[in-house]
Amino acid sequence: MPDSSPNIVLIVADNLGWGELGCYGGGALRGAPTPNIDRLATQGMLLHNFNVESDCVPTRSALMSGRHPIRTGCLQSVPAGLPQGLNRNEITLAQLLSDQGYATAHFGKWHLGDCPGRYPSDRGFDEWYGIPRTTDESQFTSTVGFDPTVVDLPYIMQGQKNGPTDNVKVYDLETRREIDAELVEKSIHFMKRNTEDNRAFFLYLPMVHLHFPTLPHRDFAGRTNAGDFADAMVEMDHRVGQIDAAVQQLGIAENTVFIFCSDNGPEFRRPYRGTAGPWSGTYHTAMEGSLRVPFIIRWPGRVNAGCTTNEIVHVTDLYATLAAIAGAGLPTDRPIDGVDQTAFFTGKQKASCREGFLFYIKNELRAVKWRHWKLHFYWEPEVNKGEGKLESPYLFNLLSDPKEETDVLIFNTWVLGPMLKMVNVFNESAKTYPHTLPGTPDSQ
Repeated sequence: MPDSSPNIVLIVADNLGWGELGCYGGGALRGAPTPNIDRLATQGMLLHNFNVESDCVPTRSALMSGRHPIRTGCLQSVPAGLPQGLNRNEITLAQLLSDQGYATAHFGKWHLGDCPGRYPSDRGFDEWYGIPRTTDESQFTSTVGFDPTVVDLPYIMQGQKNGPTDNVKVYDLETRREIDAELVEKSIHFMKRNTEDNRAFFLYLPMVHLHFPTLPHRDFAGRTNAGDFADAMVEMDHRVGQIDAAVQQLGIAENTVFIFCSDNGPEFRRPYRGTAGPWSGTYHTAMEGSLRVPFIIRWPGRVNAGCTTNEIVHVTDLYATLAAIAGAGLPTDRPIDGVDQTAFFTGKQKASCREGFLFYIKNELRAVKWRHWKLHFYWEPEVNKGEGKLESPYLFNLLSDPKEETDVLIFNTWVLGPMLKMVNVFNESAKTYPHTLPGTPDSQ
């Protein structure tokens, strides 16, 4: 690994909507100022059109594999004790970077496998601490009628590469309040240790905030006088600020790619419901409020400070881009849906390296996005309130109609050409490289 290999800090918030942060039009208007993240936005590039998958598991699998979840079988969150996660045939981003000599750590929510062989420490991370599945499990032990004899107790876990993964403590409502503080503490220690060893590192910090139950650390409870959600927002901003402050204090900011983004659109469950700003919908839908989430990248001297863009970038692109930055080649024995956006991020070209993408929810192709057009094959603007598959798809111009309210297909049928060609290319690749079915056992 060359001495100049940059460190990579990737912070992923959980269910942070497009409209929550100050730099995206929220912040103080939501009762929760976000000065640390807002400052980060002035130091790098802010994307208005960064797109993810529909749910926690699909997005995280897309990030770690560079492939759409329909290919990998990571279609949805499932309870403990059932087959789930990223098959070991997939080559993770952490594996690519580890092979380049990077120290790798995962602190936070994994959600890509909860059994030996599929934990983060089995999938390219040198160490990990966090939860293997989802945050709402923290409510289990406080639920009236909960029966621990029929349901696996949720635990915060930890593990080391080539070693066991162990239960640390029960994941309940109190430890849910404390976990992000613990994740940041461990992250800072990891960065400090590897900086002292003069070793490039990849820190993957998938935070727990703002996933329901959205409960702040006790130190932040009541901070905003606007409720738990706003208090948790302020805490999340503070945690990001702590990571950034450590990067600055260690003197490594100039050689660190620092990314902050979200895995999904806003929560839709009340009282924790968030906002996607000008976009309609929440996660679990194919609306723009589900697809578009915050994304900020800072890389001093490489990424221009204070710039914004509406160019399309997809979460799978992080796989290809970060691999390229680290000097790692991509797998050649399977389709990789992500594209390397390094030239775009660093200003060597004005346009993104992609024009669109397909959007699945589970096994259904719900929508296609191309340039400033969006084609819906199913219509479900709110969760569990859909009309099903459409006989005639809906087409929206996202520039003139950001809320996806007026179907303009009859005036723009030409758009079907490039969009359906994208679908055809994807389907043809699936014939050559069949999709992995959910629950497929590991073959290695």
